Amino acid sequence: MSGDTITIRERTEAIEEEYLSPYASLSKNSKGRAKTEPQCDIRPVFQRDRDRILHSKAFRRLKNKTQVFLSPKGDHYRTRLSHTLEVSQNARTIAKALRLNEDLTEAIALGHDLGHTPFGHCCEGVLNELCAGGFVHSEQSVRIVEKLEKDGEGLNLTEEVIDGIRNHQSEGTPHTLEGQVVRLADKIAYVSADVDDAIRAHLISEEDIPEDIREVLGTNVKKRLNTLIHDVITESLDSPEIRMSEERLSAMFKLREFLFLSVYRNPEAKGEEVKAKRMIEDLFHYFMENFEAVPEKFRRIGQSLNDPKDRVVCDYISGMTDDFATQKFAEYFIPRSWEAELD
Repeated sequence: MSGDTITIRERTEAIEEEYLSPYASLSKNSKGRAKTEPQCDIRPVFQRDRDRILHSKAFRRLKNKTQVFLSPKGDHYRTRLSHTLEVSQNARTIAKALRLNEDLTEAIALGHDLGHTPFGHCCEGVLNELCAGGFVHSEQSVRIVEKLEKDGEGLNLTEEVIDGIRNHQSEGTPHTLEGQVVRLADKIAYVSADVDDAIRAHLISEEDIPEDIREVLGTNVKKRLNTLIHDVITESLDSPEIRMSEERLSAMFKLREFLFLSVYRNPEAKGEEVKAKRMIEDLFHYFMENFEAVPEKFRRIGQSLNDPKDRVVCDYISGMTDDFATQKFAEYFIPRSWEAELD
């Protein structure tokens, strides 16, 4: 639009300035994008970022990537996509209550796990050992949105969204409160959901959870989720930082420790991980020895970035879904049946 006409985006930005917390990230004050581009007349910058992530190929692939359980028997176990949506929901609930920027919060939440490998954290560890420069899914998520998506163009996201994606893990320190919200919402989501899935899989029962944890957080999945989200909101209201009470935070980490002992390292739940790790390791060595088998797009992007072969191979493998990785392994390592021609 031209002249003195106020766009819908500008109206939305004005509403943000009037309504949001003084600690919120205003869309109009964004630090911007690596490549300057015209503003949308309807959507503020963080809403555009959210939409770009939602429409990306990497986001769609999350539907067939393992969260915790490899190839579970049943339709109701979490995948990396359903986990991402739960993180987004938790984060938006907190952000709305604290009058933070929901668009920025949702964009970070939807993008935080784009770089996860097939078969979950176990195969992230494999690539981290095999790649000379290491492999961390949060950094790979940033690499996807900056360099790999859209055939090497990237999504050209704002600095605030990229910062939140990069720093969503425990050791990270997001520079915005919205990023801090996602960092906690991620932990709340997977701790709550992994207990739910483990109970569904009959690996644990509700009564197996230590009593001191249940007394602080609640006696079922719904109560624990409600307790943790309320605690973040109560402790962070009108505050320049996102935090939890010491009691609830300690109980949440105790619950996480319980999950490590009872679920994450449970041979019954993790028995297939040995096979998945070997599969990813074999694929890595195959592509390093047969680099021409890596799709031309990845090789071209890697060449333009002056990346070593192992980084390009990691880009290709980490982007695979569970099914596609299995398919490629079968293609390269499982003999096919054949018939000789009859005379």
